[in-house]
Parts: sequence; structure tokens; C-alpha cells
Amino acid sequence: MHAPLLNPSLLAGDHANLAASVRAVEDLKLPWLHCDIMDGHFVPNLSFGPETLAALRRAGSKLFFDTHLMLAEPHRYIEPFAKAGANLISIHIEPAYDHAATLARIRALGCQCGLVLNPGTPAGAIERLVSLVDLVLVMTVQPGFGGQPFRRDMLPKLQQIDSWRRDRGLKFRLEVDGGIDFATAAECRAAGADTFVAGTSFFKAADKPAFAAAFANL
Repeated sequence: MHAPLLNPSLLAGDHANLAASVRAVEDLKLPWLHCDIMDGHFVPNLSFGPETLAALRRAGSKLFFDTHLMLAEPHRYIEPFAKAGANLISIHIEPAYDHAATLARIRALGCQCGLVLNPGTPAGAIERLVSLVDLVLVMTVQPGFGGQPFRRDMLPKLQQIDSWRRDRGLKFRLEVDGGIDFATAAECRAAGADTFVAGTSFFKAADKPAFAAAFANL
């Protein structure tokens, strides 16, 4: 199992000053930043586009941009996000497109690749593809908006995916996103997760260094 990794979500940062939100992550020496990309079609919300990532790169950010495409047609937007500075691009399994070809295209553009499952999607939907990815993201809320309560019924899904990883000797990270604070992260860690997207809980933490330290000891 990978060491635990706290992955703050830009979506919960200050949208009037995203650079400051990024600096809050950098100041804690956290290596990753989760970038939620929403199109208003696949999920009922809009967030950022490639230019947001590019602007943060121009502002000097060297963080690992974990870029989660919540898009109806993610395959159409791989190249713009890769060029904008994404390090890892994750795509949802639910829309109908060539998932394997899209994962291969992400790699060809020099990025790591990942697959994402909504709460209502069974783990089996991605089983044939897990050997192709660097990360599997299990949504622990229905994607679209921050601040939703954690869905504990996703824990068996994490256990199932983790069992594939162990049984097949795979190395992908197993990420969770939605309602993640220290208590829910501990439950997910016990179920096999190692990468924890924290939005509201991170940016509203009264003591961010203590919050980050707690995650490091999961």
C-alpha cells in the first residue's frame, strides 16, 4: 500500500484568489493538488478549464496537478489539459467513449492516467482496465458540489478494488473524494485507500498544519 497522501481540492479554495489557495497547499509541503473539472452536463455544476491550470503554472506552481475530468466527453479535452500543466488526468467510466484509447492518449501526452467511479457504478465496470492506470478514484459522494456527507456504503467498493490491486501485483493509487475528513479518511484507509481528496475540510481547517500532520499518520 502507498503511503497516505493528502490531496487538497482546489474547488473548495478561494475562487477570487486561487493562487493564494495553492500557496496554502505549497506552504505545507503537500505535493498534490486536486483539480475538479466540471462541464455542467456530466455533473450539474461548472468549475475550471485548462486556462486555470495554465495560469497557476505561470504563477509558478510546481504542484502535482491531479486533474479529475467530470465531463460528458472527456476524450475531447485530454490534450488541452495536458498542455495546460496537468500531471495526472482521470476520466470517468460512465460516459460512452473509448476508455482504453483515451487512457493511452493521456499517457502519450506525457501524463499519468486514472479512472473514476461514481457512487452508483459498480467496481466491476473498470475491472478490465485497472492494469492500464496509475490511479483509481472512488467517489464517496455524487460528484458536482462540495460539502456533501460521506457515503459509507462505498467502503466495500474500495475493498474490492484494493483486493484486485494486491492479487494482481498492481501499483495504482486508490483515491477517495467526497466528505473526506480525518475520521472518514481513516475508514477509507482501513478499506485500502491511500490518496485522500479533502476540499471543505482542508480549506476550513482552523489549524491546517495539524490537519495535514494527522493525515500523514493515517
